[in-house]
Amino acid sequence: MLSLLKKLTAPTPAPAAAQSAADKVDPYMLGLHDAMLSGWFNQQTGELYKDFVVSAQDTLLDVGCGDGGNVHFCGMRGAKIIIADIDAAKVEATRQRLSDTPARSVECHVTDCNPLPIADATATRVVSTEVIEHVDDPAQFLAELVRVGKPGALYLLSVPHPSSEDLQKGIAAPEYFQKPNHIRIISEEQFKAMVSDAGLEIISHSQYGFYWSMWMLLFWEAKVDFSNPDHPLLKHWADTWQAVLNSPRGAQIKQALDAVVAKSQVIIARKP
Repeated sequence: MLSLLKKLTAPTPAPAAAQSAADKVDPYMLGLHDAMLSGWFNQQTGELYKDFVVSAQDTLLDVGCGDGGNVHFCGMRGAKIIIADIDAAKVEATRQRLSDTPARSVECHVTDCNPLPIADATATRVVSTEVIEHVDDPAQFLAELVRVGKPGALYLLSVPHPSSEDLQKGIAAPEYFQKPNHIRIISEEQFKAMVSDAGLEIISHSQYGFYWSMWMLLFWEAKVDFSNPDHPLLKHWADTWQAVLNSPRGAQIKQALDAVVAKSQVIIARKP
């Protein structure tokens, strides 16, 4: 499964906390709000994720772009956008999604990334979220990402956190841990080693997403369609998490739980 963030609209929604008690809590918009609290999609600073600023001067490559939530944010910053994904339908949908942004240009590639059909030293920003756990050869994949980055380029890379993946074992549908989905669980140390061995300098390593970890666990039990997750278990969980975030120490509770069971781990790195 690709990142849930990629299914969400990048522009800032109305804060979830602003909903009236009578409103139905949308689990996806709540998840987006929760992700923003973790440092995603900062409209004020131009950070796609904390410490990863995107500007109109950047050429940004998103490998495994999915439904385009990440690159839509970057297109709105005016950057040149290059997208690559193995799924032609997702590439086309993302291309269309970018049409309403002031991106300097949009370049699209349908590819398995072995190799990337992109010249050496092309991008100043490289994004690949929730992809490495899918690929047959992570070292080859990362080598391609490094090859196409300019010297000094920043990289935003994420994979599922093992705390969440371990939680899903025995609960998730069997295909969750089968090709073309997650074929490996990557520990924190393995992730850092992969990135360092590829020749990148790690700037930060963080994690977030307790809300989504628990939501996914309940999703498997609810046995509903991902596009219409209408089930009392999921509704009650979204309502509960909304109440947690609205509480006086909600941010502190979220931070503590994100540190225990996180949906994703994120590395920001630089090419020397």
